[in-house]
Amino acid sequence: MTTAKLKTGIETGRSNEEQRGPGRRLHGAIAHKLGTEILSGKYAPGDILSGEVAFAEELQVSRSAYREAIQVLAAKGLVASRPKAGTRVLPRERWNLLDPDVLGWAFAGEPDVEFVRSLFELRAVVEPAAARFAAQRRDKADLKVMKDALAAMRRHTLTTEAGRAADRDFHNAILQATRNPALIVLSASIGAAVNWTTQFKQRARALPRNPIPDHVKVYDAIAEGDADAAAEAMNVLVDLALEDTRSSMIVSD
Repeated sequence: MTTAKLKTGIETGRSNEEQRGPGRRLHGAIAHKLGTEILSGKYAPGDILSGEVAFAEELQVSRSAYREAIQVLAAKGLVASRPKAGTRVLPRERWNLLDPDVLGWAFAGEPDVEFVRSLFELRAVVEPAAARFAAQRRDKADLKVMKDALAAMRRHTLTTEAGRAADRDFHNAILQATRNPALIVLSASIGAAVNWTTQFKQRARALPRNPIPDHVKVYDAIAEGDADAAAEAMNVLVDLALEDTRSSMIVSD
């Protein structure tokens, strides 16, 4: 893979490095390549990655760009580097699987079925409770953000990046409305999980159904201040999203 291809790879992966300068985009692209290979199982826990000299020569990139990419992976718990021992892939339990970039790398290939299930279990635990708190604590500004996000979802649909960004905004607004810092800190991870699973569902075919009405039910309950209805509507939304994803995985198989 050439430097140009690496740069293309980061744009496709939509890493957090994407909007930064050329140097950062390059080492972000290298991190994306290696991260995707680790998450896909090409490199297993305990494996030693190629040394920086060999890797830099193979891909025609600088050794400093490779080292910076390894630092990115290390910060996310995927690898550890030691002098003379090289860079080793860490056990999976050390990986920061909720990091938005790591989630993106997992879905760049064919994600593990159990991993997808675990993401939906996380959403099923967090989001109904968040919707309940949001119904009790939201203000007019929160409702406006949610309503605007719904309008953008309708306008762009979830087949577009703009529509999926609006979907992320909707779920983020609910977490923000909880007024709970411990829940709010999960917004980037929840948003990334929503985004990547929605994209994944469209790989083999169009979305099996329109999920926007389910989001409207959540919004309506939050707007009415009905905590029980908000929690139940969100629970249904997550359950239906899981069913859609399961059916997409069956089609892909």
